[in-house]
Amino acid sequence: MEENFRDSIGTITADGKRAWVYPKKPSGRFLEYRKYVSYGLLLFLFAAPFVKINGNQFLMFNVLERRFNIFGFPFWPQDFHLFVISMILGVIFIALFTVAFGRIFCGWICPQTIFMEMVFRRIEYWIDGDRGAQMRLQKAPWTTKKIRKRVLKWTIFFIISFLIANIFLAYLIGSDRLLQYIVDGPLAHLGTIIPLLIFTAVFYFVFAWFREQVCIIACPYGRLQGVLLDDRSIVVAYDHKRGEGPSGRKKFRKNEDREALGHGDCIDCFQCVHVCPTGIDIRNGTQLECVNCTACIDECDHIMESINRPKGLIRYASEREITHNEKFRFTARMKGYAAVLTILVGVLVGMLFLRNDLEANIFRLPGQLYERKANNMISNVYTYKLVNKTTETIENVSFKLLSHNGNINMVSTDTFKVPAQDLAEGTLFIEINNAALTGDKDKLEIGVYSGGELIETTVTQFLAPRSYN
Repeated sequence: MEENFRDSIGTITADGKRAWVYPKKPSGRFLEYRKYVSYGLLLFLFAAPFVKINGNQFLMFNVLERRFNIFGFPFWPQDFHLFVISMILGVIFIALFTVAFGRIFCGWICPQTIFMEMVFRRIEYWIDGDRGAQMRLQKAPWTTKKIRKRVLKWTIFFIISFLIANIFLAYLIGSDRLLQYIVDGPLAHLGTIIPLLIFTAVFYFVFAWFREQVCIIACPYGRLQGVLLDDRSIVVAYDHKRGEGPSGRKKFRKNEDREALGHGDCIDCFQCVHVCPTGIDIRNGTQLECVNCTACIDECDHIMESINRPKGLIRYASEREITHNEKFRFTARMKGYAAVLTILVGVLVGMLFLRNDLEANIFRLPGQLYERKANNMISNVYTYKLVNKTTETIENVSFKLLSHNGNINMVSTDTFKVPAQDLAEGTLFIEINNAALTGDKDKLEIGVYSGGELIETTVTQFLAPRSYN
């Protein structure tokens, strides 16, 4: 028999059309575990923008204004190096997790899977019924009953999509601003409501029509399995040695001695296929469409119970465990990923502890040369920018030269304040006696003080006449 199950995507027919997936409503112990995880993550997702720590939103990613809050700590563009390290750390973590446990992230944590399977699909089961009822409804003519069900389902899908779009907007612009926009009304903020409706349409399209195609076509993570997985990775796997037996699969017949006939425990009931949200047959081995959702495990366990066979025909296992009965162990490859991950975590934690509450930058004004003054004094003009990363205003801020004897003259006032989570900008002059300079470009160290207390230091260059001595 010619095998062609790896030659094409399971949700596309031979003539290139969409093969709609009608998964059976799942049930079982893994589903219950996934519910706890999913609803906990949904609660976190919806609550995080509205939780504040020391006045800071718990999570905010304001790309437009370049302001970010992560776990209540404010971050600015000046902290971009921390973001880069965090992204690298995330990639290494995903690689390690995938090498060890396959695509378990997709089935248990991925927002696409959680929203699709735990929200939209459950609403669909409630309105349209289980697999058979949905297939009959799809083929049925457009009666009043069908129209009522379709309108009800599509309306609820749109409302949930609009709610999701608003939550994501709260992460982008902040929950306080979102609530103010709601009070003001949509007409007062057309520049926001139009993109919001566009994102609502995108979410509606994904969850009402595109569905599992996101995991199969759009998401690159499934294709990474071919690079990251090996025969020691734990995945949702079919025990082909037990399931096939010497004589292969066979439909179940009561009081038949399957062992004597050489048939395996798989009774070819196709329940694992019917319950799969991506429409694959797990018995064909690891496939990029499999999101490790465990629905097939629960369904197969039900069947094994009903025919008095041991559970676990489909289970979390590695290929080595199935073929050689080898238990999971931490391989050298996994240890390498773990070592890199540990080092990056240490670097990130160290940088977070060394991160200053105030970021100070002082630059010479572009295009300006030095100026000679009386008593052999040389003057340079600078601009300064101070970024306050805390939730409290920094009062009585002033500058002082630490590396040279000289004067710092502010253009406006000698002391000023830097507002909380904001920046202060201005202009200043630095005057130094030419005799105290060592060359035409001296490196200056400048201290930033608050009420007489040194809170930050920064460096800049001082331009002076070239010495020919």
